[in-house]
Amino acid sequence: MTVGRVVAGRYELAALLGQGGMGQVWTAYDRRLDRRVAVKLLRPDRVAGGGAGGDAEELRRRFVRECRVTAQVDHPGLVTVHDAGSDGDDLYLVMQHVEGSDLADHLAEHEPYPWPWTVAVAAQLCAVLSAVHAVPIVHRDLKPRNVMVRPDGTLTVLDLGVASVLDSDTTRLTHTGSPIGSPAYMAPEQAMGGAVGPYTDLYALGVLLHELLSGDVPFAGSTALGVLHRHLYEPPVAVRRLRPEVPEPLEALVLRLLAKDPQDRPSCAQEVYEALVPLLPARGGPGPTRPLDPTRPFLRPHAPWPDRVTTAPPMPAVPPAPPRPDVAGAVDEVKRLLGEGRITQAVDILGSILPAAAAEHGERSPVVRILRKQYAATLMDDGQYRRALPELRRLAADRAAEAGGGDAQALDFRHDAAQCLEQLGEAASALAEYRAVLPGFESLYGVTDPARPFAVRHRIGHLLLAVGDHGAAHQYGQALLWDAERVYGPQHPFPAELRRALAHQRELRAT
Repeated sequence: MTVGRVVAGRYELAALLGQGGMGQVWTAYDRRLDRRVAVKLLRPDRVAGGGAGGDAEELRRRFVRECRVTAQVDHPGLVTVHDAGSDGDDLYLVMQHVEGSDLADHLAEHEPYPWPWTVAVAAQLCAVLSAVHAVPIVHRDLKPRNVMVRPDGTLTVLDLGVASVLDSDTTRLTHTGSPIGSPAYMAPEQAMGGAVGPYTDLYALGVLLHELLSGDVPFAGSTALGVLHRHLYEPPVAVRRLRPEVPEPLEALVLRLLAKDPQDRPSCAQEVYEALVPLLPARGGPGPTRPLDPTRPFLRPHAPWPDRVTTAPPMPAVPPAPPRPDVAGAVDEVKRLLGEGRITQAVDILGSILPAAAAEHGERSPVVRILRKQYAATLMDDGQYRRALPELRRLAADRAAEAGGGDAQALDFRHDAAQCLEQLGEAASALAEYRAVLPGFESLYGVTDPARPFAVRHRIGHLLLAVGDHGAAHQYGQALLWDAERVYGPQHPFPAELRRALAHQRELRAT
């Protein structure tokens, strides 16, 4: 990559901001709109299993899907995504250019970091995480380098969705056998290769707060494996031993966030925010006016920056709602949109025509059942797991009432519901649901299509890691490996992946 390259015929690269093993970040100019932007370039051949063409193409598809999902999140604390796609061998993501300093540099310039600043940073990050987790999306790589402190003191979180693209099934290891993420900020369940959820981001938040308060991350080491081992087995040092002036409630909150077992952490980002509220600076006071002070948004919420007058643009007129399409016409339109990859629009149309179809044909009619199945599947494709879950549960209950709980369709609906629960971060509920459907899958497919029950068992093993039962997870994974080798042979990719994951877990325990 060189200065002056034009990406997608539009974005002219100007200056390299940073680079790593998977790609680069540039400042660039949008030639069409004449504005400065940031462009992240990813190389599929460097992250998709060592360069296999099929893996690279799958990564491209995941990249477009993830960008579409993350674009649904509307929050002032998130960087705005302008565009995404592929250009030659690169995937590109075009974002707003954010002025300011990243949180790592901000800490270095203001060490020791005032504890009220830490509280303000944490509160702003909780507001972002609450919006992100509601989608649901898990950031998976929250760290100071992915947080910008703007001149007005507000924070902007970067790289939302990028880790999800590289780690699509929430547990995938890279071809080197390491989990995706930054070891210093990695939760125990993520380090072990288990399922991740909102609780994983809360652990990373705890690491970040410990670093801001103490000047260093709670677990460091000379090797990545050594750092991950410490996350799993060592307790963090209480920050008041290093900074006695830190309030006790703040120290207690950091220790809760750093709990090894996800179930011992706060239940959600909203709960963390509420715990921070008593420690926040009082609103409305005169407050500081210097730039890059993260307490300013709480001292003077929405106050204009000194010597800077801004005028809000007029609100656009709300267009009139389009007339409701007839059911048959809407179905044809949905097929066309799905064929063009316009999933979000297809979801909106399906959601709007379901009530009309039920009124016209009856709730239990075949046409409504087909529409509801398509609606649930499209919601899942669009990453809207919270909306898909009740549809899947309804479909599963209706089908089980007609054909019995062991029916293949009923089991498939329950399996998809378990996937939604997993994506929503409800690890214990997802684990229970997968366990409930496993006997049916083994009965139906154990001989003819063993990959299906094997996939369910794989998810169970990852969720056992997510709920902190490492011993059971290892035993479960070992039993799955034996069965997979018996069916496929030891050289098949699936047993090979299982062996790498089990070896990684053993290394962590032995380090």
